[in-house]
Amino acid sequence: MSFTVAIVGRPNVGKSTLFNRIIGKRISIVDDKPGVTRDRIYGQVEWRGKKFTLVDTGGIEPEGVDVMTSQVRRQVEFAIDSSDLILFLMDSKEGLLTTDQEVVALLRKSGKPIIPVVNKVDDYAVKPELYEFYKLGLGEPVFISAIHGSNVGDLLDQIVGFIDEHEEPAYDEGVIKVAVVGKPNVGKSSLVNAILGEERVIVSDIPGTTRDAIDTPFEYEGQKMVLIDTAGMRRKSRVKENIEFYSNIRALGAVERADIALVVLDATREISEQDKKIAGIAHEAGKAVIIVVNKWDLVEKDDKTIYRYTENIRKEFAFIQYAPIVFVSAKTKKRVNKILELIRFVMDQYTFRIEKGALNELVEEATAMVAPPTIKGRKLKIYSAAQTGVKPPTFVLTVNDTELLHFSYVRYLENKMRERFGLEGTPVVIKGRNKKEGN
Repeated sequence: MSFTVAIVGRPNVGKSTLFNRIIGKRISIVDDKPGVTRDRIYGQVEWRGKKFTLVDTGGIEPEGVDVMTSQVRRQVEFAIDSSDLILFLMDSKEGLLTTDQEVVALLRKSGKPIIPVVNKVDDYAVKPELYEFYKLGLGEPVFISAIHGSNVGDLLDQIVGFIDEHEEPAYDEGVIKVAVVGKPNVGKSSLVNAILGEERVIVSDIPGTTRDAIDTPFEYEGQKMVLIDTAGMRRKSRVKENIEFYSNIRALGAVERADIALVVLDATREISEQDKKIAGIAHEAGKAVIIVVNKWDLVEKDDKTIYRYTENIRKEFAFIQYAPIVFVSAKTKKRVNKILELIRFVMDQYTFRIEKGALNELVEEATAMVAPPTIKGRKLKIYSAAQTGVKPPTFVLTVNDTELLHFSYVRYLENKMRERFGLEGTPVVIKGRNKKEGN
């Protein structure tokens, strides 16, 4: 499952500092000036074996004359629309302000669970001036210092507690989980309906934990699958200017839960940076990818059209050359069955295991054809190779020095693996491990 947690609060209470502390990287811009965070930032977090998406709402731009009220209200609206849990952050130095109480009133109406968090606390003995934060009626606040990391672990424990309460049962191992992702208006809903059309056994519709995601289990020729559809968007009127960010958040959550991502493109539009960002989310998450070009019925064609489109897609999506491309029409259902066939094929590749002897034979042949690199007078030596996992296929090379295992040579070995064993539709992970002395 994917669980989304939004950090909300008035300006300058430390939202970006807390975000960076939890993520472990300095991603958000942190400054004493209110509103300095320009981009809406999100990232994946793992704590005690549980994963969730954390969103820093500090980048919400002000609108209108009443800057403060407008900015805070839009943060609240964003959190209500996009999250499963809200961290409401306050400032112990400034105390409980009227703005804080107004925000809480708005959050209560949403019905979303809220954890009250009081930042910039140096002394964790509850002093009289901290009692006012209990007046909100949200339960016991978590007192933290985001800049020093104090008590942040306790906060993460509480978040994990909410995840445990809302966690859905996992699907059986044999079920293929497929996320349908892409920009708004590329036809994701129509595509899902076409896939689930006649001659499909639809088991049930299960609302996902991420906003507007629907899990639909079904069977195709005896194979159990689940479509994770992220097409919907609630409260559209509120988020017109945030469509790109919302689609990224939903893609992140859906992809995290999936085995395979169907990256849906609109054949009538140019490939955009947003298309590439969404595909990048799947690639970076280590998921299998199928590129689905929808609305193919609306394209005027000649005998070279499909080749031109394919060439352009390969150029624009150079980082996922391994992904098969299928041209379909959700409207006419032409070639929709091809998607289902590809899902089964790609899943086989995503879970493919190479026998150790065959793998080492390939590596020996590859190193004989192109010698391993020499860096600063030292030559890379590869002693052995082993597959350590699937989803995606993951390999470890035992070498004399991992610093000599240059990314270009790793790419060369990956290409050789693909030539020999296929591995179409799936990323391949190759890691180095230093040989232990005496081995």
